Amino acid sequence: MPETYGSHECRVYFVQETAYGQMPANPTMIGVNAENVDAAINPSLVKVRGVGSRDPTAIKRGLRKPILRLSHILPSDAPIGFIQHVQTLNSLSVQVLWFKGLFSSATNIISLLYRGMRIDKLTVECGIDELVKADVELVGQDVEVGTGKIAGATYADYAGAVAYTESFVQRGNADGSELTDLTRITDWKFTIENNLKPVPVIRSANAYLAKYLPARHRELGGELTFEFEDKSEFEDVINDAEFSLKFGLGGSHYALFKYCKWENVQTPVRIEDLVSLKARFAARDVVIA
Repeated sequence: MPETYGSHECRVYFVQETAYGQMPANPTMIGVNAENVDAAINPSLVKVRGVGSRDPTAIKRGLRKPILRLSHILPSDAPIGFIQHVQTLNSLSVQVLWFKGLFSSATNIISLLYRGMRIDKLTVECGIDELVKADVELVGQDVEVGTGKIAGATYADYAGAVAYTESFVQRGNADGSELTDLTRITDWKFTIENNLKPVPVIRSANAYLAKYLPARHRELGGELTFEFEDKSEFEDVINDAEFSLKFGLGGSHYALFKYCKWENVQTPVRIEDLVSLKARFAARDVVIA
């Protein structure tokens, strides 16, 4: 029996599905460079109670809810290779593997193969002396527990990371035109939330699995931290100004939020600190490219 597994003995890979919940044959699995991995399955147990007993008389399974949370460092080789699926809503098969030895000849493998996964919530952030990172929450249809790699699959990993020096923030007109650099930013983050809804149906087989995973209303927003050099953001709030914000994600890749307004602007002042301005925004559209 192997010893318990360490974080250095865990890897995460994904592939786009051919149809919802269906993984392609002989897939090319792409690695996700993750700092933290939280793999979970919620069986939504139903506890049956009745008169005559203080305790449940039965415990039945309900809708199976596969959940996977990752902290992901954007690779410089393909910065948006994984996170772009928050926009496309493509369904993914995601495999979490724990193993012993070299991955090329791994032994004692424990595999969780998540199927029908979509990105429900994405937060990307960057700060001075930091890498560009993403917190990703996926929900899906089912999980297969196994003891090996996927038959016929190849596994590939992207290299590198996107540093804060390779990022930028630009502001422009509401429609995304006439963008110019904002040179007062020390930290930024944005969030896209799809509000996915697992939908089960009554059927003779697999009624405990979701049949659909549609997206509902989308929430778009984020927060910037400025060096407090002028009053521009306060004036924007007073004037009900609308604008766009473009975030550099490495190379030629970006996230462009359009039709934005400041949701809250504040300047906290503390002893022995320089004054910064924190501005939270809401948006009506986003393009990741």
